[in-house]
Amino acid sequence: MHLNLEFGGGLELLFGSVKTHRVEFCQHDGTDENQEIKMDVLLVWIRDNLLKERPEMFMKDKSVRPGVLVLINDCDWELCGRLEATLQDNDTIVFISTLHGG
Repeated sequence: MHLNLEFGGGLELLFGSVKTHRVEFCQHDGTDENQEIKMDVLLVWIRDNLLKERPEMFMKDKSVRPGVLVLINDCDWELCGRLEATLQDNDTIVFISTLHGG
């Protein structure tokens, strides 16, 4: 499954200053690679495979930190089921930090 991941609002700094990642996501349990993936599984994968530093700035417990806006194909993930949202091949997931220093 191919996914487009985008990080903005300063979150890209946690990912080696790379804003856009096109990733091939597959579960290592031998299941079909076209199987649907849920957001909770993707977040753990992002933490373990893409995040370069300070995981506490991106995740809290099993979700994103408060203040991180998540869009799935330009739709707020709150409307898609949050951690239970199902992803499909070529979906675009955008993470934007709304917290800024002052």
